[in-house]
Amino acid sequence: MALGGTPVNNQEMMQLLPELDSQYEELVQYCKKSGTIDQSLYMEYDVKRGLRDSNGKGVLTGLTEISDVVAFDIIDGEPVPCDGRLYFQGQNVNNLVRKAHNRRFLFEETTYLLLFGSLPTEHQLKQFINILGGLRELSGQFVRDVIMKAPSANIMNALEKSIVTLYSYDENPEDISVENVLRQSLQLISKVPVISVFAYQSYMHFKKNDVLIIRNPDPECSTAENILRMLRPDGKYTELEAKVLDVALVLHAEHGGGNNSTFTTHVVTSSGTDTYSTIASSIASLKGPKHGGANLKVQKMIEDIKCHVTDWEDEKALTGYLQKILDKQAFDKAGLIYGIGHAVYTLSDPREVLLKEYAYKLAMEKGHLKEYELLDRIENISKKLVAQSRNTLKPICANVDFYSGFVYTMLGIPEELFTPIFAIARIAGWSAHRLEELVNKGKIIRPAYKYVGHHVDYVDIADRKEREI
Repeated sequence: MALGGTPVNNQEMMQLLPELDSQYEELVQYCKKSGTIDQSLYMEYDVKRGLRDSNGKGVLTGLTEISDVVAFDIIDGEPVPCDGRLYFQGQNVNNLVRKAHNRRFLFEETTYLLLFGSLPTEHQLKQFINILGGLRELSGQFVRDVIMKAPSANIMNALEKSIVTLYSYDENPEDISVENVLRQSLQLISKVPVISVFAYQSYMHFKKNDVLIIRNPDPECSTAENILRMLRPDGKYTELEAKVLDVALVLHAEHGGGNNSTFTTHVVTSSGTDTYSTIASSIASLKGPKHGGANLKVQKMIEDIKCHVTDWEDEKALTGYLQKILDKQAFDKAGLIYGIGHAVYTLSDPREVLLKEYAYKLAMEKGHLKEYELLDRIENISKKLVAQSRNTLKPICANVDFYSGFVYTMLGIPEELFTPIFAIARIAGWSAHRLEELVNKGKIIRPAYKYVGHHVDYVDIADRKEREI
């Protein structure tokens, strides 16, 4: 049987081709050996692994006006850790959320700010909401032929497939003028929430034999409201539920040009490729558990802690189990307390501070205060333990992922949609960065890699010998 056609896993492949069993294992070992680089060479050549210096600070690779992530104040010429601040186009996100009061469409207002550089007037916001509302709907043909066909258990993969396929539905997909890319961006910002929910509903129906619920978006509702009404069987939600999700979308909409998925947006955009390929690449980056998938890791870790520490108020027992997690003796044995620590923020992550406040409000409404208090204890204990384990004087704070999974769970959002919710929000930021890259007509991004292998002479095939593993 040929190796093409329907993909098979390793076990199936060996059953189909038993004669390849030992040969394939040999190839795996060759691959591992061939790809291993002497770790000391990274120090010798001063390689900025992960585009970070020896202190973990990101290497400066570009300029942006879209957002500013602040973790230090400069006092007498020296950086001093401060409570984190996040600015979108110069606007403090803390003000965007706190001063919005009970207004709807906060995510839409934030999206306008990110794309166009200033907060909209009431008239401009109303027009913008109408544009997004008019672009949300998907054709029945697209839903049937793309979303429902071969549904994926990982909705991020379903998003990638759907976004790339939208290229075929665009009469002018390759045009990278600002005018055309803005049109494409607004369509993606509008449609990706719908695609995400429909992809989940299709997966649950065709793979899990659940009832199929396909409810078209309401152009009069906000992005947050539409997610909840399309997801829930009865289509109902409370005002606080919609507000909390709206705030969560704002907090995830943008976070500087250097995070992995947004840097991917810049890198791929700089090659001159189309919008659909660019955003699909960013989705692929965000899918990774080291990036957008971290909130799911936090939620699974919390569930594991609940199973092993029966008295949630016993700080000694919690401390002991969290230390086991750090010592690679518990949970996934990776030695990480997920949701604790951030590459930039020191004293606090402003997104976490705001989301924690709304998590408390939602926990009060839904009767989950005990769980909220458990997370609060874990956060406080973990910050101290992680600082001790790293032997650092640098303050350790919880990041936005620590409470986002808890919030989504209280909202009845399934785990399969945790990371897609992140993507739904971040497309606003990716689109702003893509447009910024195009407007400034930058060079193709091409960092250097130093070759550290060895040049060898060519050997005729008859004279070659098998390598030792």
